[in-house]
Amino acid sequence: MDADVVRAVNDLTSRWARSLPAGNTVVSGLGLWPLLALLASGADEPGRSELAAAAGVDAATGSTDAVRLIEAIEGSADLHAALGVWVSEQLKLAESFDAVMPAPLVGMLTGNPSVDKPKLDAWAAEHTDDLIREMPLEIDSDVLLVLASALLLRTTWVRPFTEQVRHVPNGPWAGSWHWLERVDSDLDAVRRYEHPSAAWLTVATVAGDADVDVLLGIAQPQTQQADVLAGLLDAVAQPDGGVSGRALIDQGEPGSEVAPGVRIGQTTSARPDLKVALPSFRVEVEHDLLQSQELFGLTTVTSDPGDHGHFSALSPTPLRLGQAKQKVLARFFATGFEAAAVTAMAMTRAAMITTKQRRLDVALDRPFAFTAVLRESRLPIVAGWVATPTEPGD
Repeated sequence: MDADVVRAVNDLTSRWARSLPAGNTVVSGLGLWPLLALLASGADEPGRSELAAAAGVDAATGSTDAVRLIEAIEGSADLHAALGVWVSEQLKLAESFDAVMPAPLVGMLTGNPSVDKPKLDAWAAEHTDDLIREMPLEIDSDVLLVLASALLLRTTWVRPFTEQVRHVPNGPWAGSWHWLERVDSDLDAVRRYEHPSAAWLTVATVAGDADVDVLLGIAQPQTQQADVLAGLLDAVAQPDGGVSGRALIDQGEPGSEVAPGVRIGQTTSARPDLKVALPSFRVEVEHDLLQSQELFGLTTVTSDPGDHGHFSALSPTPLRLGQAKQKVLARFFATGFEAAAVTAMAMTRAAMITTKQRRLDVALDRPFAFTAVLRESRLPIVAGWVATPTEPGD
């Protein structure tokens, strides 16, 4: 897989994570990135540069990079991905359309929401194995073009957790929760990182049985959510960085904390081991990407541009981006992890913008004179005066 694309997806995810409100949430930068790359290839300036910068991609190759990324993902045992494009039967396409939107991706919209919405919903359900059953868009006759990506991840833990009900007596999580625990011999599945924003950050890796792992990150209690997320994403690129669990176990006495959330315990096993405990969780969120237009390079392409539109490489019809949403869920449970995301964008006809100029308003609403003349000689032919209107209204 292209290392530059991986880095670009990570950067997008990290910037997005920093903008999220506090609370349970989940995003998929991977689901959004191919759509931004496709749009960059089809957009006109200045939207083209904005989209390319947000995706960290060369606009000239964005479309190709997006398709290749999806193809590379399909080589994974645990992860499935798909791209789709649907075009209204009423939309005239530019000659360059196929160069931006590969023909195998393209389907048709009839303009009838009762036909089109079920078709798009079925695509979302098919490619997420029914975890997400609806395309997160409002489909009406004004929608001329839809782009969407779908992701489905399912993995089973190499070593499953045991599940029990645990009571937390105090603190922000006071209450009873479904709790997961397991003991592992791999001490290096936990590492302590130093991060400019999060200071110390603990990262625990839970290995799947094929080609996906889940990383869990925790920092000191006062650390901001955005900084913990950013630190965890930085750690993704440094799997052997920080201080290993084998080193941490010798850095304190039983009962002492050697990293955020990590204390030295004791075991009766023949060798040191690692115990991991956390609540099982399920998070499902829908994001309106247009609420963060600048972050995703969507500021220009969502505006009404006048008679030329933003996507002349796609259609001579003036187009603007009218909707951009992502629905995503993640579930961590005793035997594995699953996640799904559908990211979708809809284009509509751009409103025509006319420039207003000054004018003179003349109203002959009282007695006035008139004359008729030969144009070149200026010879008066008739002249007169209107004292009152002569044609009453019906």
